[in-house]
Amino acid sequence: MMPLLYANTNEENTIKKVGGTAQMKHHLENLGIVPGSAIRIIHKAQGNIIVDIKSSRIALSKELASKIII
Repeated sequence: MMPLLYANTNEENTIKKVGGTAQMKHHLENLGIVPGSAIRIIHKAQGNIIVDIKSSRIALSKELASKIII
């Protein structure tokens, strides 16, 4: 298990755990980022990433990406 931030681009992974504050977890849950979901990094730029999850593209900050464990 590792933070999503360190995953390879275009590699599909499964979310194992979502950490952070209650507010962060709620925000990520609203975006569809929940344990058991498939997630793929599309692009990385200066620590920030764009992911594909449930047929949607979402931009995540370095801080949020580090809270998603795959």
